[in-house]
Amino acid sequence: MSDQFKVAAVQAAPVFLNLEASIDKAISLMGEAARQGAQLVVFPEAFIPAYPLWVWFIPAGETHPLRELYSILHSNSVSIPGPQVSRLAEAAGDLKVNVVMGVNEVNTESSGSSLYNSLVYLGSNGRILGKHRKLVPTGGERLVWAQAASSDLEVYDLGFAKVGGLICWENYMPLARHTLTAKGQHIHCAPTWDRGEPWISSMRHIAKEGRCVVVSSCQYFTMSDIPDELSFKSKYLNHIDGVINPGKSVIVDPDGKIVAGPAEQGEEILYAEFNLAQLIGPRWQLDTAGHYSRPDVFDLKVVRAPRPQLDESN
Repeated sequence: MSDQFKVAAVQAAPVFLNLEASIDKAISLMGEAARQGAQLVVFPEAFIPAYPLWVWFIPAGETHPLRELYSILHSNSVSIPGPQVSRLAEAAGDLKVNVVMGVNEVNTESSGSSLYNSLVYLGSNGRILGKHRKLVPTGGERLVWAQAASSDLEVYDLGFAKVGGLICWENYMPLARHTLTAKGQHIHCAPTWDRGEPWISSMRHIAKEGRCVVVSSCQYFTMSDIPDELSFKSKYLNHIDGVINPGKSVIVDPDGKIVAGPAEQGEEILYAEFNLAQLIGPRWQLDTAGHYSRPDVFDLKVVRAPRPQLDESN
């Protein structure tokens, strides 16, 4: 492993519910981070093509506006693999940068009608390294996203470090965190829509607990980011003036100290440099998947086998 590496946390909004324009913006931001020397670029939760923020404002019984927005979101979501994600992967390869991207993913393996809140890992070699579907959507998100059908908790070796991630409030699932720690992650990605306290304190705790770098990327999102022709803007968000989400993205070191951010003044990219010694040295005191674990006392079993909707085997 090389000694020094640089990570970037992108705080930005997509082009709301516009797939191709959001991909264009993502590639532009990837290029900006690559020119600054970043080897890993982390985007916010559901960046492609939008976080469905309306679920926190439209009552669950208002089925017609929810159907309309779901249909728009679905038609602007991606398949993995698929042409839009391949375009992002090719751009990562051209820029020689690794990317963790939040997307809305269609369940193309089954009905083709449900959506997952997913992370897709893109390598600097231009390939899709893997993906992770959010295990449990939170609160109103369940009106849009399905639960993941199986565990795809993986850690990817980027050469300079091993990276894994959880989406938003998945980070409050201690067994999910431990699974990634036990797989040897050095960098923990936490794309989110959450912001402020206690989220930032949680990011510091996770970094300290896992002795890992934590990169938490959130969208800076304003009313002007929503097109006026979407009627839910005037009907359900007319009490909001200006900023909907200030972002407050952060990068935290393995001692739990914030080294970049919180960002809250607008769209920006945070950067921080680390070396492998910073990730290994602190673990002599605390290694929760090593000398500080007790597998003789605690037994964690992770179910990996997918459970298909239809089993036609004899």
